[in-house]
Amino acid sequence: MTAKTTSKRTAAHQAHQAHQAHARAEQERLARHRRTRRLVTIALTVAVLGLIGFALVKAVPTSGSTAAAAPGFSLKTTAGTTVSLSDYRGKPVVLYFNEGAGCASCTAQMAEIEKDAAFQASGITVLPIVMNTAEQIVPDLQQYGVRTPYLLDDGSTSKAYGTLGTGMHEGLPGHGFVLIDKDGVKRWFGNYPSMFVAPADLLKEVQTRL
Repeated sequence: MTAKTTSKRTAAHQAHQAHQAHARAEQERLARHRRTRRLVTIALTVAVLGLIGFALVKAVPTSGSTAAAAPGFSLKTTAGTTVSLSDYRGKPVVLYFNEGAGCASCTAQMAEIEKDAAFQASGITVLPIVMNTAEQIVPDLQQYGVRTPYLLDDGSTSKAYGTLGTGMHEGLPGHGFVLIDKDGVKRWFGNYPSMFVAPADLLKEVQTRL
């Protein structure tokens, strides 16, 4: 075997080894890439599931029974009148605190309560309270056909009833109800982050506390 032939074989062997080394390196690179993608996918899945879980927890209604004197108030209404809590002494009242203007589900909630025959026959008055001017909220009421005058709060009543920051906005009420019995005592509260509760379910909650 000549030196020239040996040199060719050596060169071929070295080239083969280099090719194998390159192939192994490429396989390792692809394997690392697949592992990285799997880890990223797992991390994203965990993050998404965590966000979904957090949202579901936040959307769960909270409620409870109470037996404290209801804070008094006197508020102007969208009808130009003034309504005081004391006007309803001797009758049960449900205060409906909500985000007001721009919250379609909030206005739709009141429209559905008005349409519910059982609620209307119950003798329980629902007083919707918002932190808006009449000019801001009236177009929403007209759009949804709501007839009940809204009480216009500067924030002091919403704060007194502990409703501020219970929804999506820190400085506004959430979507909550407070039951006050005929003697002016708070008997129940319910917060609904989903922004709606069926009138029949609300009526049931209220009637069981009277």
